This record gives sequence, structure tokens and C-alpha cells, in this order.
Amino acid sequence: MDKFDLIVLGGGPAGYAAAMRGIDFGKKVCLIERSRVGGSGVYNGALSSKTIWELSSRTATVNDALKANGRDPLEIPWVDVQKTIDEAVFERKFQYSCHIKLLQTESMNNLLHYERGDGKFVSAHEIEINHEGLTKVIWGDKIVIATGSRPRTVPNIIADKKTILTSDDIEHINDYPKSLVIVGAGVIGCEYATMFANFGKTKVYLIDRQDRILPFEDEDVSTLVATNLENKGVTIHHNAQLERMTTIGDEVEYELSYPDGVREVIRVEKALLSVGRVPNVENIALDKAGVSMSKRGVHIGDEDTQTNVPNIYAVGDVSGRIALVNVGEIEGRHAVEKAFGSKQTPLSYDNICTIMFLQPEVASVGINEQYCIENNIPVKIVKVDYSVIARAIAMRKTQGFFKIIVTNDSEMKILGMRVVGEHASTAIQGVALLIKMNASIENLAELIHPHPSIVEGIQECARMLLNKAIFKSSVFKDKLSCYSLVDGVKTPLERL
Repeated sequence: MDKFDLIVLGGGPAGYAAAMRGIDFGKKVCLIERSRVGGSGVYNGALSSKTIWELSSRTATVNDALKANGRDPLEIPWVDVQKTIDEAVFERKFQYSCHIKLLQTESMNNLLHYERGDGKFVSAHEIEINHEGLTKVIWGDKIVIATGSRPRTVPNIIADKKTILTSDDIEHINDYPKSLVIVGAGVIGCEYATMFANFGKTKVYLIDRQDRILPFEDEDVSTLVATNLENKGVTIHHNAQLERMTTIGDEVEYELSYPDGVREVIRVEKALLSVGRVPNVENIALDKAGVSMSKRGVHIGDEDTQTNVPNIYAVGDVSGRIALVNVGEIEGRHAVEKAFGSKQTPLSYDNICTIMFLQPEVASVGINEQYCIENNIPVKIVKVDYSVIARAIAMRKTQGFFKIIVTNDSEMKILGMRVVGEHASTAIQGVALLIKMNASIENLAELIHPHPSIVEGIQECARMLLNKAIFKSSVFKDKLSCYSLVDGVKTPLERL
């Protein structure tokens, strides 16, 4: 029986990061992957969908300019979209493939052992690998579970992969659908609504069970995103209950009900189910290893990536925390550092940066205003509109805003930030670092930012809180605001 210091079950973002960190410690590592290294981080997920978003965003920008000048819009055939996706996926796939092959050579001391197949527990230290009818058992001192997740389905609705699709299927369609209904108004649903609306070839419907999309975000964020979607022709069914969805020939018919008793029946060409994801844990025989599930019985119950079995760790989507590539990667690395290093500090999720690929893009870190209200946290909040930022003006992309939340005291330590607008993702990281450092707003105010740049908006937020801004909020009241939030009550701060 082959023996390893570390066995990693799953070669997605979390598992791959864990395997590579094991190599850093000079350990003998075995990586087991059922199908494709990279997982949803490459295929049918982060890379592929964001490739579509980039192309759709550029198309929308060009077409807005063409329409403004009375010219016909640019049309991108779906075959070209698919070709672009395939090229991006192949490039990343090729990098992984070469990396793995080189790590298995003698010149690299055979640091990595790669096994293709289905892995499942035989005991707390043994994994059985099945591949094309062949079976073998290997032993591992430490084992990391990183088996990822799959799209969740809806009861009584059959995703046939032709008319009713999941996120695993939507990118493999043959052409733009003439009409598309999306079930679920969370991040993934809103992202796909944005993409197809940007191309301008599809009538999009978005089913939202609540009174606004992205309900976990502040109202000003969700309202701006919703308004832009509707301006692109998207119909948002607010407060809608999906009563049924059936395939009729080559189309999909769905029925909605509303709180006022009204019912509505609509027929579209395709439907996309976007109602979350389910961890892949059913087929790895966790019981053989003695690994416990969470109280919800879905995710693995872990404590700082470590399960109830001391030598077994759970990372990425199976841990039930934040299902993002960057979070999975940091969890994978952290687990291995706990296993083989001297890592004592628990992994913190307080300064995790996220980005939503919408129109415009939305980036976030730390807590938001809604959370402060719900948990009665006294804070100060400053908001600066993109329309007063020179780079946004130069780009002709003045829609959006910066919002920074700080403690309601003289120190004004940073608790969170939301950015809605162009380059939002590039503006968030510096603030995330300051949150981790438990730093005050003073650090941002004294930096010399590049000009012109979007991040100058962050500096102006800091200056407003310190009452030394270039633009005075008392003059541009519709573009600049600064207020305290105590017991759910907003009180404007006296600023010039």
C-alpha cells in the first residue's frame, strides 16, 4: 500500500491549493481528482462565467456608444462567445496540466503523486480510489476533503439540460435563447441576468421571492443593480412564488403567484435554475472515517478547517462557509499549515473580499450598513458618488459609489466597505488589509493615491470623515453624504 504524508480528495481550487501547500512543507502528497483539475474554478464557474461577463460588458459598452450616435448595435454570434470561453478554459487547463506533469518528474523530486478517479474513505487514514474498473487503497497521515459542490435543483422541476438548465449547462447552449427565465435572484442569478441582458439578444425574466434582489446587500446597492437590469429590458418578478415549471415541447412554461393573490403564466425558450449549490459529500463514505456532518446535515462540521477526526480536514464548498474560489484556496492552505506547520491563529473571514459581476460590478469587504442596523452596531458611514471622481468622468462611467463604514468613535476604525461601479474589484484590497490590521481611517487619508484613479474615491471618503475633503458635502449633498447610525437612526454629521 502506497503511503503519503497528505492525501487531498478533490482537485478544485481548495484541493489544489492544499496540495501545493503540502509540497511547500516538503511532504509526500497525493492529489485525487475524479474528472478535471481546477473544478468549478475553471469549468462552468468562476473563469468561464467571468469570461462571458467580460465579453458581454464590452459589448454593452460599445453598443451604448453606437446607439447614442444612431448606429446599429454590434452583434456577437454565440459561437464566438463559446470560442472565447473555450480558449480561456483551455489556457487555464493547460497551465494546470503542465504544472502537475512537471511536479511529478524526478527533477522535481516527484513531489506530487496525481491519481485520477473516485476516492472514498475506508478508514480515517485510508482512501480507496476507483478508476475505470481498477481499485487501489492508499494510506495518508493527513487527509483534506475538498470535493466541491454542484448546482442545487428545485423540487418537482427536472433540469433536462436542454430547456431547463443549471449553471453547469447554460454555458454549453447552441445559441442565445430568445427568452430566458432565471429562478433565483442571488449573486449567480443576477450575474447571468446581467450577461444575457448585456448581449441584447435575450429577453430575460428574473424570479425574486423577496421584495428586492440581492437581499443580503444594502438597499442602495440592490436598487442600483435592479434599475440597471430593468433598463436593459430585464423583467424582475418581485415577491414571486414559483408555483410550477414544466417543459412544453421546446419551451418552458412557468406560473407565479403573488401576495395579492394574482397569478401569472409565462412561456419562455429556456430556464436557468440558480438556487445555490450542494456539497459533494454523499459518495465519499464519511461514516467509514467517523467524520460528522454539521447540524444541518449537509456540510461537514469543521472547526477552523479541522473535522471531529483530528487528522481529517474539510475545505472549500464542503465546509459550508463562503463558497468562493479565494476562500476555498485560503482554507486549503490554512488546513495544511495547521497540519504540518505551527499555525496557531484561527482563519478569519472578517476581511474576505468579494466581487459580484453585475452592471456595474459590486465589490465588498467587511460588514455593511444593513448588518449594522440589524445588529444595532453604532457606526459612522460615508458615501461618495462616482460622478465626482476624475477617473470615472474620464471613462464616462460615472454610475456608482463608495461607501465606507467605521466605528462611531474618535478612532474611526474601518469595519467595512462597498464599492459599486467600474474597477470596483481593484479598489477593495487595500481596505481589506486595513480591516485586518484593525486600522483607522487616518491611514487612508494620508496615502498619496495615483491620479486619475478610481481609488481616489476611497481617499475622499476618509477625508470627509476627518472633515478635510476637497469637495464639501454641504455643497454636493446629492453626491456626498456622511452620517452616524445609532439605534437604526441616521444622523447627518456636521461637515463643511
